[in-house]
Amino acid sequence: MNTGRPNRSLGGKLGRFAIVGIANTAIDLAVFSVVLKLIGMPLFSNLIAWSVAVVFSFAANSLWSFDRDREKRVAHSFFQFVSFGALISFGVSNFSIVLLQGPIGVWPAKLIGVVIAAALNFAAAKWSIEGRLLGQ
Repeated sequence: MNTGRPNRSLGGKLGRFAIVGIANTAIDLAVFSVVLKLIGMPLFSNLIAWSVAVVFSFAANSLWSFDRDREKRVAHSFFQFVSFGALISFGVSNFSIVLLQGPIGVWPAKLIGVVIAAALNFAAAKWSIEGRLLGQ
């Protein structure tokens, strides 16, 4: 792997990933709020918010959080990022809304999905951007 810069520590990556995650969550929730208010459809609103957030997340994590594998095409990394991590987080988020919006409301359900998805996304981002798993 040729990253063109020294490898960051796992702690450094986690810290940067957390900062990107906070910004990403704010973007996700803001877009979700606006679209939900405009059309009133939680799952469609979640799809739009997720789409915007995943593009931001990939760009920010590729440029700042991780040591991107420069030998891998960006399109390939993005495809892996979306197909592995982002779709899993989208599924978790949707599942949370479907399962919990009745008993606790749409917003608490959305927030629970965001928290669970964040844990899955670190491993997915590291693998898709750097081409390696947590222990590597």
